[in-house]
Amino acid sequence: MPSSGSFLRQLSGKEGWKSTSRRWEGNNKYNNVGENISDGFEASLAQMEGLNVYGNGVDNGLVIRKRVMVVVDQSSHSKHAMMWALTHVANKGDLLTLLNVVSPSQKSSELSSSSSSSSSSSSYLANSLGSLCKACKPEVEVEALVIQGPKLATVMSQVKKLEVSVLVLGQKRPSPFLNCLCGSSGTDEFVEQCINSADCLTIGVKKQSKGVGGYLISTRRQKNFWLLA
Repeated sequence: MPSSGSFLRQLSGKEGWKSTSRRWEGNNKYNNVGENISDGFEASLAQMEGLNVYGNGVDNGLVIRKRVMVVVDQSSHSKHAMMWALTHVANKGDLLTLLNVVSPSQKSSELSSSSSSSSSSSSYLANSLGSLCKACKPEVEVEALVIQGPKLATVMSQVKKLEVSVLVLGQKRPSPFLNCLCGSSGTDEFVEQCINSADCLTIGVKKQSKGVGGYLISTRRQKNFWLLA
């Protein structure tokens, strides 16, 4: 299913995780935090967050663009966030980075026997999602990273290392009844930690039910903003 144009880079400090890479190339240049967000809601959101918003332009012959990162996994809410970022945040010439973080919690004795299957599964997921994004919006460049490590620390380090402009994270659909019984989920806590810690515009995305429609958007300053589109 993965296309030859997809890009996968696997990074890990442990043996058994080999790096491979494929990527759509372009003669472009990245902006830092506070760059062009798609017109309409996204531009207003960036301004509310205290960021400057610039349109894609040219600097010394290089097209200025931004890097949008989405944390992805097997869950449906991460895939919803990925598609929302692709349609609402990423513009022509931008780079969409899909980050899949693999837990390092396995014991060393278990790691050797399961690393091959884990690597294969993560590679397939990253390539499949990358191919889907490229098929849906060919004008956006796509790359996928598979990294083994602590989830929060890995996301924060990659945001800084790659100079990410916008970080997008999926959140589970809200359930008032379960929230009253169990409180916030681990996913929600992770998203809040990223929103409060990341050195870029960070957006939590929840897809509403079919009966309601739209998305709930959360940032450092705005919580559960209902976006109907």
